[in-house]
Amino acid sequence: MEEITKHGQVGRAAMKADMDRKTARKYIAAGKLPSEVREPRLWRTREDPFVEHWPTIVRMLEETPALEAKTIFDDLVAKHPGLYQDGQLRTLQRHVQRWRATEGPDREVFFAQEHRPGEAGQTDFTWATELRVTIGGAVFVHMLCVFVLPFSNWQWLTVCLSESMAALRRGLQAALFRLGRAPQFHQTDNSTAATHKIVVAPAPASDGQEPTSSTKRPFNAEYLALMRHFGMTPRTIEIGESNQNGDVEASHRALKHALEQALLLHGSRDFESREAWERFAQGVAEKGNRGRRDRLGQELAVMRAVDVARLPEFTETDVTVSEWSTIRIKNCAYSVPSRLINARVHVQIFDERIVVRLGAVVQLDVERLRGDGKVRIDYRHIIWSLVQKPGAFARYRYREELFPSVVFRRAYDAIVDAGGGQASVKADLEYLRILHLAATHLEADVEAALDLLLRERRPIRADAVKLLVTAETKIYVPELEAPKVDLTVYDTLLTKAVAS
Repeated sequence: MEEITKHGQVGRAAMKADMDRKTARKYIAAGKLPSEVREPRLWRTREDPFVEHWPTIVRMLEETPALEAKTIFDDLVAKHPGLYQDGQLRTLQRHVQRWRATEGPDREVFFAQEHRPGEAGQTDFTWATELRVTIGGAVFVHMLCVFVLPFSNWQWLTVCLSESMAALRRGLQAALFRLGRAPQFHQTDNSTAATHKIVVAPAPASDGQEPTSSTKRPFNAEYLALMRHFGMTPRTIEIGESNQNGDVEASHRALKHALEQALLLHGSRDFESREAWERFAQGVAEKGNRGRRDRLGQELAVMRAVDVARLPEFTETDVTVSEWSTIRIKNCAYSVPSRLINARVHVQIFDERIVVRLGAVVQLDVERLRGDGKVRIDYRHIIWSLVQKPGAFARYRYREELFPSVVFRRAYDAIVDAGGGQASVKADLEYLRILHLAATHLEADVEAALDLLLRERRPIRADAVKLLVTAETKIYVPELEAPKVDLTVYDTLLTKAVAS
């Protein structure tokens, strides 16, 4: 059509369009493009295989709109063996899709929201283990705490190990002090870091009807204190409506894609420390923020300056050590030195570890447990009492924690087998004496001795282990000649000082 308007030659225009001359003349005569000439096909090329049961299918969709075509197809195949083939599933899916679009129920509409500069910030956690990052060669199972300003899409991140209040505090503070300003609102999802469990409260009744129940999740006291400190108003999304936190949720995909590309360019996924990986990830976030400076400037202009001090990145609590020589922190049990029994100790709870102090002295600094009901018992804290009370070992609640490694467990089993295959106080005492050696010497040396005895099929006895562990080895101490020091240079210095 374009060529024919230039010169009016049908043959030349057909050749330019790579079209037969007769076809070109047909379209020119019609005065329409090929897409305009084509008419929709209103007939079927083959018989509809579902015409017999279509009324039943429609009734199922009307009664249960959430049913999928695959579920309906499987039901038809089960009820009418041999009538339908697997290749007809796609036909039914098209039928159901067309019915939903023309006769189905109304669907939920999502409304695009207009974000105002500096009004709100959103924080969310996302797992980053899929990036296959390693720390010192070991797989690093971790999350990212991501903060986003929805108007400009400026974002910042910190590395964390769980969706905890300590991680939320650290991530939010890092973002706010990076910005130097704080938005009016801070929005999170209904994670336990910011909110309590669901509380069912009766909704107000109207028009004389019975009151209905509504669900809400009140904010934690720690989270409210954090909001007050930075002068922000907390708000959360409705339960089950993750789309309301859509900006930060959508940023996770883009952020992980950028991190993946940066790791490929980096040539290695191994980092020397958690801090090194965090610096690398924050560098990727900073690079992405460069293209958002104009809109970020609009946000910073209306946001309030952060003029408060940085909060400690841990929570604190005081607990009393039980007679079991344990303390409970966040529904998890930790053993402490038995000398602290009945003492009131101060605990600092970080995202990745807990620190137990008595006064100013650190008594315990261990990795924090994840989840509820977990236990960390250090045999060194209780072995002295267990050796004196070997009968308590058999039914000790945390007995499995007293096997530091598989080698120790195999050694205990070998001791039991040597005693006739039945556990006894004598066998338990023998193992506890070995565990006592591990507490007073190097655990690695005791483990090596046990491994040697197991491989040589020798009896596992505490005396034999002690003999191997405490075997004298000649230590070579080199003889060093004492250097001769010439002190006359100091006399020269004194002489010059007197002369001046």
